[in-house]
Amino acid sequence: MSRTALITGVTGQDGSYLADFLLEKGYKVHGMVRRASTENFERINHLRDKIELHQADLLDELSLIELMQKVKPDEIYNLAAMSFVPTSWTQPILTSEYTAVGVVRMLEAMRRVCPQARLYQASSSEMFGHVRETPQTENTPFYPRSPYGVAKVFGHYITINYRESYDLFAVSGILFNHESPRRGKEFVTRKVTDGVARIKLGLQQTISMGNLDAKRDWGFAGDYVRAMWMMLQADKPDDYVIATGATHTVRELCEVAFSHVGLDWEAHVQIDPRFIRPAEVELLLGDSSKARRVLGWKPTVDFEGLVKMMVDADLERVRREMQG
Repeated sequence: MSRTALITGVTGQDGSYLADFLLEKGYKVHGMVRRASTENFERINHLRDKIELHQADLLDELSLIELMQKVKPDEIYNLAAMSFVPTSWTQPILTSEYTAVGVVRMLEAMRRVCPQARLYQASSSEMFGHVRETPQTENTPFYPRSPYGVAKVFGHYITINYRESYDLFAVSGILFNHESPRRGKEFVTRKVTDGVARIKLGLQQTISMGNLDAKRDWGFAGDYVRAMWMMLQADKPDDYVIATGATHTVRELCEVAFSHVGLDWEAHVQIDPRFIRPAEVELLLGDSSKARRVLGWKPTVDFEGLVKMMVDADLERVRREMQG
């Protein structure tokens, strides 16, 4: 008997990898998309005939209730959010509506329509912000440093609250940075690998960067969506940090990406103060030993492998664009 999954944020990086993964497992996959004047299905184009898309919105609880009545999901993956941290400074109220209150609307809809379903809430390492200890575990206190991080903390605790109050199978995955060739170009990893491809192919000379000393724990999105699924297969609902446990600076990211195509990064990287955040998060490093122990999860792609995979994909894409 095949299971039915509902993914919010299905057009994003994680949503598209998760849809791929669940289809391979034999799931019926439904995706929730927002009504928008320009629809961006680039990441799920290869899946359009394999998944069913529905219009609904985290700002509209009635649309979520109707969606769940229609789909009757066994598993719900709430990946939709205002997910780009710098935008949360310019649109803090909208960020709160989607990333915080939107989680309550999802949980309420699930509680009313399909309380026996299992829900995954996408928490974030940005909740740790100004970190209280290194590495960060499930028990590290949160100190978010952006409206996005604050909203994610609310989403995290409201999920725990509903789990404990209504006996729902609802879990949160505290995922550290995870990247892929499907990452949006506004994110630093993709900005670098896209820039490297364009510089290598002679389309531009430099890229402008912010804080090169910021350290992140970067993993591969394909590995991280597998962890989401594993959390919903566990015997009991719980929260898990998902991370590689290795940290790298933005400078190292530039070094690996440029050297992969035989270029010296220092000749092509410029520092631009516009890209420095109002409150910077200097170091994020996750301890995923609980997920490794309880779920048996571990990453398969290391930092260098990830950066090279992204550079190669961007080189191929930019070459195709040039051929037009």
